Amino acid sequence: MSGSTSINPATGDQLAFYPWHSEDELTTRLNRSASAYARWRTTTVERRCTVLSELATLLRQDALALAELITREMGKPFARAREEVEKCATLCDWYSAEALHLLADEHPDLGDEGRAIVRYEPLGIVLGVMPWNFPLWQVLRAAVPVLAAGNAFVLKHADNVQGSAFALEALIARTSAPPGILTNLNCYRAALPRLIADPRIVGVSVTAGVAAGSAIAAEAGRHLKRSVLELGGSDPFIVLADADLDVTVPAAVEARFQNSGQVCIAGKRIIVEEAIADEFTRRFVSAVADLKVGDPLDPSVDLGPIARHRQRDELINQVARSVEMGAKVLLKGASLPGPGAFLTPTVLSEVTPDMPVFAEETFGPVAPIIRADSPEAALALANASNFGLCGSIWTRDVSAGQRLAERVESGGLFVNRVAASDPRVPIGGIRNSGYGRELSHFGIREFCNVKLIMLPGSKQPVISGQSHQRVNQDPDV
Repeated sequence: MSGSTSINPATGDQLAFYPWHSEDELTTRLNRSASAYARWRTTTVERRCTVLSELATLLRQDALALAELITREMGKPFARAREEVEKCATLCDWYSAEALHLLADEHPDLGDEGRAIVRYEPLGIVLGVMPWNFPLWQVLRAAVPVLAAGNAFVLKHADNVQGSAFALEALIARTSAPPGILTNLNCYRAALPRLIADPRIVGVSVTAGVAAGSAIAAEAGRHLKRSVLELGGSDPFIVLADADLDVTVPAAVEARFQNSGQVCIAGKRIIVEEAIADEFTRRFVSAVADLKVGDPLDPSVDLGPIARHRQRDELINQVARSVEMGAKVLLKGASLPGPGAFLTPTVLSEVTPDMPVFAEETFGPVAPIIRADSPEAALALANASNFGLCGSIWTRDVSAGQRLAERVESGGLFVNRVAASDPRVPIGGIRNSGYGRELSHFGIREFCNVKLIMLPGSKQPVISGQSHQRVNQDPDV
């Protein structure tokens, strides 16, 4: 029998096996989602907000059990898993409070020529293809705005966190929303084209690697369906010469190593201005060396395991290839003995743009330090990437930091702050980091029909006969 297996990456123990849904079961679940959407789309925005408030309450009530499930399925330290659950509840709170305003009709001023109404209407069922690194947050970050807008959401979650997927489905089933408004589809990747082709699926929201995201977007495009892609990044963490290292060094450790480095918007390329590079590097290596790697249920542990053994092997390979090309090892990471997928942190210096740890996304506890002669050189290094998700700049001169941030080519830049997603502001990237935006008013409108309704006014525009004539007779124009 085929299916998804949940394995504790800290111990290697199998937690559960989830047989893939059969074709008949997938059809049944899609039908249930369609029925839920038929009811949900006509529900008032106020009623949807009530459901989101109910979901926030349930998340907080079940926080300990949900956090333990996250930790056992993908290895996140328990305290951080609890933070993830609370962040999900905060997301629900924010949209519950703001959706009515974000979806309100707009009335452009046309004077006495007529009245215009711009209305945000739901489209249908949105398919979410989600990753394992934030098993609840990534799903709800995509789903909550979609649901608030009146759409339904079907989830294709990562194989190794199906326990979290079903737990989330069960949680929403306990609210007063129509049954099936968020439905988990436990299926193999080859089933995605069939799902995307289903006429009831109106779009796809994807957080994945570049290859997977590109393939899914191509399939959506083939059927003229919308897609939002968040495909990871290799974000610059720029440290200028005037940065306060007492603040910047701990921030760099947090930015690179939170969730064992398995964060899309992690600071993956640490670019330091030459004047303070030696001091920054000394402090950074010392701080990283003090990080404790081990059992993620142990409250004293800073880093849990890598979520999968094959991912750990790929990281080790990326480091080895970079060292062969001349990178210097300042702190050597190593696998820990035993069945767990543990990897202690690695810090590299003398890194150049042609090395894998610079040019590729390193999804784990590997920190390359790159020196820059000046702010302009740091900017050039930051932009020398095929990715463009987020980044951060550290300086005592916030105005100078803002000016530099405006020239970094990415979807978001944080000055003297570690990059983080927040319901109040959009997140998304450019280049190989994807397109479209999640969160804020952008996220709630990505899967809306922006409908224009024009009504007559007291004075109709005068249309001459000349204006009725086509200037270009080409039927394709």
